[in-house]
Amino acid sequence: MSRTSSLISSVGSRPLVSAVPELAPEGELAVVPIGDFTTEAGAVLADAHVAYQRWGAFAGDPDGVNNVLVVEHALTGDSNVADWWSDLVGPGKALDTTRWCVIATNALGGCNGSTGPKSLHPDGKPWGGRFPALSIRDLVEAEHDCLKELGISRVHAVLGGSMGGARTLEWSLLHPESVSAVCVIAVSARASGWQIGIQSAQISAIERDPFWHGGNYYLTDKTPRDGLAAARRIAHLTYRGEQEIDERFGATAQQGENPLGPHRQLNQRFAVNSYLDYQGAKLTERFDAGSYVVLTEALNRHDVGRGRGGLIKALAASQVPTMVVGVDTDILYPYHQQEHISRNVNQLLAMAKIVSPVGHDAFLTETRQMNRILRNFLLLSAPNGLDVGPAYVGDEYYI
Repeated sequence: MSRTSSLISSVGSRPLVSAVPELAPEGELAVVPIGDFTTEAGAVLADAHVAYQRWGAFAGDPDGVNNVLVVEHALTGDSNVADWWSDLVGPGKALDTTRWCVIATNALGGCNGSTGPKSLHPDGKPWGGRFPALSIRDLVEAEHDCLKELGISRVHAVLGGSMGGARTLEWSLLHPESVSAVCVIAVSARASGWQIGIQSAQISAIERDPFWHGGNYYLTDKTPRDGLAAARRIAHLTYRGEQEIDERFGATAQQGENPLGPHRQLNQRFAVNSYLDYQGAKLTERFDAGSYVVLTEALNRHDVGRGRGGLIKALAASQVPTMVVGVDTDILYPYHQQEHISRNVNQLLAMAKIVSPVGHDAFLTETRQMNRILRNFLLLSAPNGLDVGPAYVGDEYYI
């Protein structure tokens, strides 16, 4: 049963008598049990848990109008949105925590507090290869269950990019009664053949690592680090723009190395290879290979049209005001895929384009543009009387 206490609070100028959820201290990671979880495909994940963090105080009605913003992380992200979106979350920033209560979960299947492959099965051993396959819908349903356990049945908005954008879009279709608006960033309405292919190549790189052991490596003294690093190198080339990579590295050699010798040698690299090696090694220090496989497979299964009469019917049936954001140089989720969503979604709030050589990751790096986009989203999505503060339009403040 959710723990709540009564409090008279106000949203805008309207006083409300609310049951206020008792949330974790600001910034601290908390874990919420959601019980046995049945996946979309019918598997049962026993005694599942979802981890979350929050910033800003809750205000309003947990079953009606309130100030909760749910932020969804990307594939290898986590609930610490104040870190990976540090220029956008906090007092006075686009997601102003003096006005908004920002909540971010760690996706089910992840490795930062929520139940995932490295978590313990009821038999006391890690789930490992027994962990069920998940869909994007499963990630959303687990998060929805988590919020219900916290005593929150409705939020003002859900927003996120990449895998977070897929979760956001599914929120609007699975639980339109629970969200007032969504902001879908840098994602498609379903996985394309190209996306499934490139993502499956990453899974294959991990599964071919000799230390993978069918996903059951948790009780050994070795982990599939090489496979995970290889997967990250493949993925990172889709996260960054071709123009940016070429301008940064071109065909130059890594300093002190010679990739043009008489024989190819692993320690004689082009500069771009050194960069990708660094990105791969960095991920292995903070992320679990089993979670990478589970969440990448969830992206492969992303299709909002499944069981809903196809993409066009599913988007047309949406009852949630939706803002769509894309990146002009995105290789992984090309801008035409966001245009497709915007043309077909039933209640389009706005369409925004991030212009950047960076590619897909621009929604994380182009904070000045994202600042304006998110402020505009909150201005457009706020119901009458909800105080959201100023929004940026051009270089001026508009109240």
